[in-house]
Amino acid sequence: MFKIPLSELRTKIISASGIEAEELDSKIKNKINELSGLISEEGAAHIIANELGINLVKEASSKLKIKEIYAGMKNVTTVGKVVQKYPMREFAKGDSKGKVCSVIIGDETGTIRVVFWNEQVDLVDKLNEEDIVSVNDSYARENRNDREIHLGQNGSIVINPEGEQISLVRKSPNFEGSSSSGSSGNFIRKSISSLSAEDEMVEVVGTIVQVFDPRFFTRKDKPDETSYVLNAVLDDGTGTIRAVFWQNQTNHLLEKEQDHIINYKDNMALFEDVKTDLLGEQLKVKGRIKKNEMFSRIEFHVQVVERANPEQELARLG
Repeated sequence: MFKIPLSELRTKIISASGIEAEELDSKIKNKINELSGLISEEGAAHIIANELGINLVKEASSKLKIKEIYAGMKNVTTVGKVVQKYPMREFAKGDSKGKVCSVIIGDETGTIRVVFWNEQVDLVDKLNEEDIVSVNDSYARENRNDREIHLGQNGSIVINPEGEQISLVRKSPNFEGSSSSGSSGNFIRKSISSLSAEDEMVEVVGTIVQVFDPRFFTRKDKPDETSYVLNAVLDDGTGTIRAVFWQNQTNHLLEKEQDHIINYKDNMALFEDVKTDLLGEQLKVKGRIKKNEMFSRIEFHVQVVERANPEQELARLG
C-alpha cells in the first residue's frame, strides 16, 4: 500500500466518485468498525477506493510529476531541476566503508530528495545545481515527514535530457535549501532558549551532550518491519533540548544503513562506542517542536540533520 496522506486520499476519492465528504467520512468510520478498529483511517480509505474502483495513483512505469510520487512505489521515473546538491559522505559499515550523497530536485509540483549509495555516488559527479535530471527506475521510501527516492539496481540518471525543460520549481514546505538571510529555505534559525511548543520549520545548531540507546518497534502500517528512534540532547550555549531522530534521520546521523542499525537491537553493547563517538559532535538540525505531555517538556523532532560547518557558523556570526 502506498503511503498517501489522508487529506489527499479523501480528495482523490471525492473527486473520482462524486460522493460527499460527510458520506466518505461515514464510510471510513464504518470500515474501521467493521474491521474491529484494526486498521487506520488511511487503510480504510484505501479499501473504500478499491471497492469503488478508483485508481489512486498513476502507473509508476510512466513519467511521474514529483507530487505523484508516494512511498512504496517502485520503477519510478521522474524529471526535476537540481535545486540543491549535498557533498558526498563516507560511513563505516562493518569492516568496509560506504559512500552516500543526495540532491534535491524539483518541478512545478514540488521537491523531493534523491539518494545515491556507494558506486551510485559517481553518477552525480557531473551533476550541478540548475541542471535538469531524469531519474529512472528508482523506488520511493518514506521519510518521516516526506518521501525520498533511491536508485534501484537498474536505476540510472540522465543529465539535461533532450527536450526536458523546467522553468518553475514549487518548493515543498519541508524543502531545506540555502538562503542568504541565515535561515534555510523556510527554516528559521533559532537559539534553543527561544524555542516554544508552537515552533515549526526551525533550525538549531548545537553540540551533542548526551545520547540515549535507540528504541526499536514495529509500526501499525508495517507490522513486519522493524523501525527505530534515537534521542539525543543538544546544547547551544543558551540551553538544552532533547532531539528526536526517527528512522531516516537516525540513518543520516549515524551514517549507517538500516540493516546495520538493526543489529544493535540484539546487542546494545555494540552501541556504546557509537554513543561515545557522537558526544561533542556539532549538528545543524531542522525540524519542528512538539510538546511531550507525559514529561511536560518540548522536544525537537528532526526532519533534516547535518554536521555543522564551524567556518560557516563563524562567518555567519561575523
